Amino acid sequence: MTPRPHWLFGDQLGPHFLSPPHGGPDAQAPVVMIEARSVLSRRRFHRAKAHLVLSAMRHRAAELGDRVTYVRSRTYTEGLELALGRRVSHRSDAHHGSPRPARRPDDGARLTVCHPTSRRALDFVGALDGVEILPARGFLVPHDEFASWADRGTGRGLRLEGFYRWVRERHDLLMDGDAPTGGRWNLDHDNREPPPRGHDTLDVRAPWRPREDSIDEEVRHDLDRWERDGEVSFVGRDGPRLFPATRREALSALRHFVTHRLPDFGRYEDAMLTADPVMSHSLLSAPLNLGLLDPAECVERAERAYRAGDAPLNSVEGFVRQIAGWREYVWHLYWHFGEDYRHRNALRHTAPLPDWFLDLDADAVTARCLSTVLAQVRDTGWTHHIPRLMVLGSRALQDGWDPAAVTDWFHRCFVDGYDWVMLPNVVGMSQYADGGLMTSKPYTSGGAYIHRMSDLCGPCAYRPTDRTGDHACPYTAGYWAFLHRHRARLAANHRTAQAVRGLDRLKDLPELLDAAARRGDTPP
Repeated sequence: MTPRPHWLFGDQLGPHFLSPPHGGPDAQAPVVMIEARSVLSRRRFHRAKAHLVLSAMRHRAAELGDRVTYVRSRTYTEGLELALGRRVSHRSDAHHGSPRPARRPDDGARLTVCHPTSRRALDFVGALDGVEILPARGFLVPHDEFASWADRGTGRGLRLEGFYRWVRERHDLLMDGDAPTGGRWNLDHDNREPPPRGHDTLDVRAPWRPREDSIDEEVRHDLDRWERDGEVSFVGRDGPRLFPATRREALSALRHFVTHRLPDFGRYEDAMLTADPVMSHSLLSAPLNLGLLDPAECVERAERAYRAGDAPLNSVEGFVRQIAGWREYVWHLYWHFGEDYRHRNALRHTAPLPDWFLDLDADAVTARCLSTVLAQVRDTGWTHHIPRLMVLGSRALQDGWDPAAVTDWFHRCFVDGYDWVMLPNVVGMSQYADGGLMTSKPYTSGGAYIHRMSDLCGPCAYRPTDRTGDHACPYTAGYWAFLHRHRARLAANHRTAQAVRGLDRLKDLPELLDAAARRGDTPP
């Protein structure tokens, strides 16, 4: 019996997506990969992101050699028909919008595929006749097990902390018997240090970086040609490639991080330095989300470093929490909340994203924190989680930008951005558009937080303590304007009620609100 071909999406590039039973009955089942230009032509993605994804796909195809049929086409449907040598048809009983449970093998299927990572892709493959959708890979917790956990938590919410503890127990991560290693589940309190004063950078080994090759050169040539021909349009800058595009590169990056950077990761996890955008962060989100790394190997390697005395517990716990906690949590909430979650807008924010933000025009911005972070996105397609949340996301929240448009921007402009990643992170965590389903309060602040956790404010034209006047910090003024705009809702929230009461002490509130209104959507 001829083995059925297996379709690999562009974020399913690691060996665990082809290991039995996901490669079909035969571990050497033929592989189909499709490079569909329609994905890039629909929206303005970051140029570096397009380069990374295409480079990773083409590198994987080169590794697979004769085993793979690699098709470059206009659409996925056209690519499938070219790869399979027949027309593809659609079923009338397609299953849409939610994760598919694991099913018994379908002997009648002519193609297998691992569960895609987006609803759009799931709907597409779910409507194809003769395709068997296999369980998702690249995550620690299967869909059905998360559903059981969520059902047990009914009435207590779906907060991260409970989920994280459950994953730790289930996978025996940083556990000593039935107790968490060190006696505490969460060492976040130890991981909030500001950057060391008087230092432009952390005193740690530089992050691992790849060397480009002929495949990268070919990708860049193709992207240039497609842009010249008007087929695609990008934002941001491309090159040189900064993130792994192969399994070997990804493993090198993981080893380098655990050996040289993990020990200092925890204490400065939330800090920012102008000249050191990567700090001690792992930079592993991109290869993880391409499927080049499996989360289990990442957290297990970090735990081994702790057990060997090579990294402190607070750093290892913080790293484990990001991957086994937050990443898993976001993945499952994406499916659990359903497609309607995309349209949540509890704060009724409808302002369009201004052109300077859409175009990553960092030079148009005066506020040094925002200009610096926007330039990092423009130049690399990446910043770590605090600039994303407390600089970029906070600006959008304070100015009342449409959360769906903000989600789309983060998806397009970050090399590690996918629909499942950004929808809960932006709608729930960053923009509080779900009204508290995911987090207990909006995450925004005045300039004092940025000043405390970074070196960004010193040379800035604005002053973090000034609410009004020529030197008024747009984050400080924006914070109070946000509290005023949503006063009734936030006064009823025990985590924000005290801050709202502070509005009554602001004698300059009318002046502050007038200045905010006059600024409009001009760059701050």
